[in-house]
Amino acid sequence: MKDHLIISRRHFLRASFFGGLGAVAATRLADLQAVVARPPAAAMSRVGLTTGDSRADLAFRALQPFGKQIAQAIGKRRVVIKPNNVSIDVPLCATHAETIEGILEFLKSIKKLDRVVIAESAAGGPTLDGFSNYGYPKLTGTYPVKLMDLDQEPVDLMHVFDEKDFRPHPIRMSRVLLDPNTYIISAARMKTHDRVVATLSLKNIIVGAPIKDPGFRWGGGKAGTKNDKPIIHGSGFRGINYNLFAVAQRLHPHLAVIDGFEGMQGNGPVGGTPVDHRVCVASPDWLAADRVAVELMGIDSAKVGYLNFCANAGLGQGDLAKIEVVGARVADHIKPYKLSDNIEKQLIWLKPAQPA
Repeated sequence: MKDHLIISRRHFLRASFFGGLGAVAATRLADLQAVVARPPAAAMSRVGLTTGDSRADLAFRALQPFGKQIAQAIGKRRVVIKPNNVSIDVPLCATHAETIEGILEFLKSIKKLDRVVIAESAAGGPTLDGFSNYGYPKLTGTYPVKLMDLDQEPVDLMHVFDEKDFRPHPIRMSRVLLDPNTYIISAARMKTHDRVVATLSLKNIIVGAPIKDPGFRWGGGKAGTKNDKPIIHGSGFRGINYNLFAVAQRLHPHLAVIDGFEGMQGNGPVGGTPVDHRVCVASPDWLAADRVAVELMGIDSAKVGYLNFCANAGLGQGDLAKIEVVGARVADHIKPYKLSDNIEKQLIWLKPAQPA
């Protein structure tokens, strides 16, 4: 297994800006190359790793080493806890209420519980139905927090890449998450994925940000309603890896909490099977947290395209040798996850596209 995320600058350029993209955006290539050439973060990053039998306790203890740092970073900003509720009625795919409870207890301990919302745009149906199904309303009875459906909030327009036509496509993104006065906590679940190998803290935020029309539901719903989440996927394995990297430069978690108490393996993010892992990862460096989580899942980090791209652009610390793990030892808690059945197709991002 690789000891850190490795991909050459040349390979990165060929995998990311493949085929006709260079022709479409030739005037911007020098700027893009400058971004890619930016050296990875040199400083050490710290990641909390806890194990045990209580989700809430695991999250709380994983965050404790960063209390002062997090309090200072929050300042007077509103805190948004973003769970991963890709489906509204599959508990294994979603962020458990107890994980959020642990985060709220931590925020209470650092006196940052006065402006907190739990916000999501669920992919498959009404967000608030998912909140109800997963027991989130009980949290509002214990803590001074609000539940927010991002589909009902203002949006900003961004553009993302599509590999079918090598053109930018407009996408509606949550203004709440893009607001610089928002401190974003990604409350993710440790899962394998059928498009990008693994879905962790970054993907939770970026794919949660595109909104859908009220009334949209997978397999039905109100006629004429649209869901912008497929647009971020870029029509292919190359497209989604590039878009996650590109959007991460503007939108990413300020704090990552990855619940691996019960992970998902196989055909995630919805159709996988449970893994009894009993770990939790947390860090103000989302990339370092995702890197440690990948290691714990027994996944070769070189296979996860968007994390390699982000590491090469210096968006966080992707070198395991430069990550100080506070708490449990990573090597003692590695549990190999079965990857998606289509893993070989996913890895096409490693190969340059062939000209048509």
